[in-house]
Amino acid sequence: MSYSFSCYGHPNITAKHKTTLEFTKDKHISLKGDCIIGVNADFDAKKIKDSLKSSKRIKIFIKVDEFGEEVNCEYNPGFNGNKELVIRKSGFISERTLGIGADKACTDLNAEMASKLKNSGQMITVVLSMRT
Repeated sequence: MSYSFSCYGHPNITAKHKTTLEFTKDKHISLKGDCIIGVNADFDAKKIKDSLKSSKRIKIFIKVDEFGEEVNCEYNPGFNGNKELVIRKSGFISERTLGIGADKACTDLNAEMASKLKNSGQMITVVLSMRT
């Protein structure tokens, strides 16, 4: 199964965090949120949990215009992020954490793609799916 959602770029997106990446439902962010790569996200935590409940590993595909990035990680069944969805390279788990042990974080994203995230009109599509 898979689940997709949309979010948007923002002028304060820096994508400089070395160990995490995050999508938030907030419409505005400060420069302090250096792990945020999408704002105004329309994900539904319950639908994500229903789609991925039998998963151990998941794939996150991030699409920005002609660019696409795949992030693989271990699924956190305790995910219940009503406002933020966080992917971590580390093993730290909170209810905002969808995945741990990720193979990419913000600084690993394609630089051209990351620069497009500074445009507030830039649509970002995120597809979450089970890995076998």
